[in-house]
Formats: sequence, C-alpha cells, structure tokens
Amino acid sequence: MHFWPAPRDRVDMCILAGKNPLTECANFIRVLHSYNRTHVYACGTGAFHPTCAFLEVKGHKEDSWLHIHSNTVESGRMKCPFDPHQPFASVLTDQYLYAGTTSDFLGKDSTFSRSLGPPPDQQYIRTDISEDYWINEGKFISAHPIADTYNPDDDKIYFFFREASRDGSTTDKTVLSRVARICRNDVGGLRSLTNKWTTFLKARFVCSIPGPDGVDTHFDELQDIFLLSRRDERNPMVYGVFTTTSSIFKGSAVCVYTMEDIRAVFNGPYAHKEGPDHRWVEFEGRIPYPRPGTCPSRTYDPHIKTTKDFPDEVISFIRLHPLMYHFVHPMTGRPIFTRINTEYRLTQIVVDSVAAEDGQYAVMFLGTDMGSVLKVVSITQENWYTEEILLEELQVFKSPSPILNMEVSSKQQQLFVGGSDGLVQVSLHRCHIYGQGCAECCLARDPYCAWDGTQCSRYIPASKRRARRQDIKHGDPSSHCWDTEDVLGWNVEEKVLYGVESNSSFLECVSQSQQALIRWFVLKPGADHRQEV
Repeated sequence: MHFWPAPRDRVDMCILAGKNPLTECANFIRVLHSYNRTHVYACGTGAFHPTCAFLEVKGHKEDSWLHIHSNTVESGRMKCPFDPHQPFASVLTDQYLYAGTTSDFLGKDSTFSRSLGPPPDQQYIRTDISEDYWINEGKFISAHPIADTYNPDDDKIYFFFREASRDGSTTDKTVLSRVARICRNDVGGLRSLTNKWTTFLKARFVCSIPGPDGVDTHFDELQDIFLLSRRDERNPMVYGVFTTTSSIFKGSAVCVYTMEDIRAVFNGPYAHKEGPDHRWVEFEGRIPYPRPGTCPSRTYDPHIKTTKDFPDEVISFIRLHPLMYHFVHPMTGRPIFTRINTEYRLTQIVVDSVAAEDGQYAVMFLGTDMGSVLKVVSITQENWYTEEILLEELQVFKSPSPILNMEVSSKQQQLFVGGSDGLVQVSLHRCHIYGQGCAECCLARDPYCAWDGTQCSRYIPASKRRARRQDIKHGDPSSHCWDTEDVLGWNVEEKVLYGVESNSSFLECVSQSQQALIRWFVLKPGADHRQEV
C-alpha cells in the first residue's frame, strides 16, 4: 500500500494535546471498503484529525498496490473516529458510507451517519444530537444492510451498539446493548429533522441467564456481532458476544437471535417517558400515519414518495419516541455458550456453517482478550436445551494481547485472526489431533472431522467413500465404531504416574480431545486393587 502518514503539524498538535506519539498520533486506517472494481475508499485517524480518500488499485491480483488520489483527500469527520482505539462500525453499500462513530476530538458526540453517495445526493444524514435518548455515549459494534421484504424501498441498515442509559428514577448510568435501524431511502425531514434520520428506531438487545428467583443474570456489554447467512438472505442468524459490566462477577456469553424476532419488536409498541420519575412506559396513545419508522414507498402510499413527504406529526412522534418498548430476546431464551470467572473475556466471533453426517451445525470461533481462540459447537437438544462443546482452545498470539478482528473463509477453510501483534492464519480443522482411533474421532464431536476407516480426517458431505463414522449430536462411538478394534471399553489408553508418599506431586494427564473422559485411580503400596479417586 502507498505510504500515507499523518501531516507533521497534525502529529505535533496531537502530542501537545497529551496523546501518545506511537499509539495515537499517527494515521491509523480504520475504514477500508471496496468502492468499485478499480477503487477502494479509505479513512485514517490522521493523528486525531481523521482524513479520507479514494485509493486506486494498481497492478495485477498477485502484485497489486494502492495509489492515493490526492485530489480526493477530504475530511473524515463522522466517517472515521479521531481515536484509533475507539469502537467503530461502518459499511459501504450502493456508493453510500454508513458509519457509527464519534464526531469530535473528545469522543463525546456519538452519531450514526450516511455520507458519500452518487452526485448530487451527497449531503450528510445523521442522528439527532440534541436528544441524548437517541444515542448516548454510543460504542458502535457493526452495521449491516438487510432487506426486510421483496420491495427494495423497504431495505434498511441495521446497526448494533452499546450505550449509557439513565433511568429517570436515578442518576446512575447503566450500559445497555442496542439494535437500531434506519431506512436506506431516508433523506431527512423537510421542516424538522432536516438532514437527520426520520426513520431511526432502536431496541434493547438482551442476553441473560434466567434465575430461579426471577432475577436474571445479564450480560449487558455487546462486544461483537456476526451474521450467519441462510437461504433466505432477509433472515440471517444474528450471533452476539456479550460481557458483564460488573468488576466482581466477570463473565462472557454468546446469544443467538432471529431477524423475525428483531422485526417483531420494531413492529411492536413504542416506549414513552411519563410520570414524575420519567420512566419508560408503553405508549398507549394514537400512533400517526404512516407508522413511524416505516420506509416511504409509492407501493404503500403514492402521496409519500420520500421522507420529506412525511406529515409533521410523524416527524414529531419519532423524534420523541425512538425507543421500542419490548426487548429483543435470544431465540433459545438464554445464552448458547458462557464463560464465568475465567482469566479471559470473549471479544470476537465468527461462525461457519458445517454439514455433518447427522445435520448442519454452526461452529463458532471465539476470540478472547488474552490472544486465544475457542472453537465451539452448540448442539440443540430436545426442549430447546443447548449443549455447548468446546472443541479446541488455541493460543494464536505469544503475548496475551486482545484479538481485535477475525474473518472466516469457508472456501479456503481458513480462519484469519488479527491483533496488535499481527495477522495469523489458522486452519478451521485439525482432525489429526483427535487421536488414531475411530472412538477418539467420534468422541471429539467435531463437525469437520470423521473416521474414514484408517484415520480421523476432514469430513466431506459429497464424498463417495464408505465407512465415514461421525456422531456430532450424541458422540456415541459404540454405535458407530462397533466393528473396529478401538471401541470404547476395549482399548482404553492408560498412563502410569508416580508420586512420593506423604509429599505433594504434580500429576498431569493431557487428553487429545476436549470431550475425553479422564478417570484417576490410586494404587497404594501393598494393595492388590487400585481405587478410583
């Protein structure tokens, strides 16, 4: 890539403002989107003075580089964060850039905006900063274009973030996770909300463990989102990684949501502040027409061609009622994977849909703030009970630094992991680590792997090879490896360890599979039989 440093005067001003010259006062690239076949759009922090430009792709695929067009360099405000460490989200679609970021040096003004676009439609559209109940101290996670119906006028941008929320009964702030959406054809209001979103709605995103006494354990801080595509592009599965806000109770969780449930909340009742304590309650008054949050379309009303045609009462209503009353809950009613009081927290997630002998499985790769990746499969049993299976735990970085980004390539069967130390490429499967027997391979319950008669190898659904032994749902080798020599109970690996009597000894038994059953026995001096401990 062409060298694109921050100007010397900007670096000096950044250092004078008390920022770190190495980790803050440089041009850190935060936006990099493909614009067309020949150009990409990039933005950098520019030593706390964000700048954007179009970069031309030169050369061939194997030996290509990016060339900056100096005449396209422009301000990156509301497109790129000032702070390189600030959580941030953006997506570029149909030549429009949608970005969730802070638009000031101090990082106080959080906004979700649209910019670029084909001429002459290039003005900014953004959230209203005059009302803190639109977005308050937002930390943006991701943004995605998702079609709601077969009518392109209904296409929306869904974005996920967490924000500070204050109930009217107290001055204390709590952090809550949100899902919000806007219409892609929103051009702002005519007399009110000019150059502001007129279709902005948000709802609380809940990930919690139900308690026996009715008090749920909440994981309120959204860390990452992954959309797993399905046959119907309008209804991807939404995977979210959440952490707790408490410094005493530390935990992480993964929750899964459906777009059907998310849309149902946005089609439900609005929240309204009333009473002396200004609590959010369900709005029970008259809702204006067209329903606030609806995208303008001639299909629904020929008199409403754009958002500038919305009646004043619709604009006034949505300005004061951007929050939905109902919450978005996970499809299983609880997390599908949790980690409580561990030395690490989950930070990133990608998911790969894998075809196995007994069905389709979603394999999750979870990045942590300690530089490790967990490979997990969640199996839904009867009554929506989910069984979480940890397949592997890989330490991809030598130093315990947070994993900042992950991408999965089903085509290449590779996982790409990014952190402050660099970029690592990891295979999605390492079937050989599960041992040399059919039972061990079956017990691993890895959807990528199966016993092929001679070894534990990559399972390929279209393969014509016989004797592909695999049981992900139950992990029962006795029904799949009955004709092999290593059926469970016939050939159990045994390891003898020695300890000194009346002394402390460290005895270690490392299994090849996370699902292996380890049993300990002790044979005391002079005894004829060993006892299980």
